[in-house]
Amino acid sequence: MKAIILAGGRGKRLRPITDYVPKPLIPIKNVPIIEWQLKYLKKFGINEVIICTGYKQEMIENYLDTKKLGITIRYSIEKSPLGTGGAIKKAAKKIKDKSFLVINGDTITNIDLKKLSKKDNAIAAIELRTKFGILETDDDKITKFKEKKEISDLWMNAGIYHLQTKILKDLPNKGDIEKTVFTDYAKKGKLHLIKFKGIKWYSVDSFKDMEESSLEVEKIMK
Repeated sequence: MKAIILAGGRGKRLRPITDYVPKPLIPIKNVPIIEWQLKYLKKFGINEVIICTGYKQEMIENYLDTKKLGITIRYSIEKSPLGTGGAIKKAAKKIKDKSFLVINGDTITNIDLKKLSKKDNAIAAIELRTKFGILETDDDKITKFKEKKEISDLWMNAGIYHLQTKILKDLPNKGDIEKTVFTDYAKKGKLHLIKFKGIKWYSVDSFKDMEESSLEVEKIMK
C-alpha cells in the first residue's frame, strides 16, 4: 500500500522556528518529524510515499535526498495552499492502487495501520484528550479531582485515513477534506471509523508538544 503525507503547511504556531525551517524538519529527539513518519510507515509495510509539500519544499527534498530509509519517496508540490482535500486529490493522481493511507505531517503515533486499512474510507479515532484536571462533582461540591488525559467514549480525529481511490472524484480542487467530503460522507453513512484505545499520539503544534513527544518518540517507534 502507498501513503500520502500532508506536509505543506507553514506551521505558524511554531514560529520563529518555522520562519527558517519547514515544520516537517523540526527535530524531535534530534530526528525530524518527517523522518519519524517515514520510519513509522515503513514498519507497516508501506514502500512508497508521496509527500505533499509547499512551504520551503526544497529543504525537505534536500534533507531526504541524504537519507537512505529504504522507501520510495515522491513529491506533490503545491504552488499555493490547496487545503487537505485539494492536496490529497493532487497527490493521489499518482496512485493506481484501489486505496491508500493519508497521515497529517505533524503526527507522531503508534496507531496500527493494518487495522485501519481493513475498512474502506475510514478515519483513525482516539479518545478525546484534555490537558486539564477533571472534576467530579455533587451539586456545588467537588468530590474528586483527577488528572486525566483521556475522556472515555468521546472520540477525536487522529489525522490518519484509509481512503478508496474512487473518493478522488468527490474531493475539491481546493479545500479541506474534513469540511467537505467527510461531512458529506458522514451524512450519507459512507464514512467509517476505527477506534484506538491506549495508543500514543501526538500532534506537534506547539513547543509543549515538541517537548512531550520527544520524551516518548523512541518508545512509540519500537
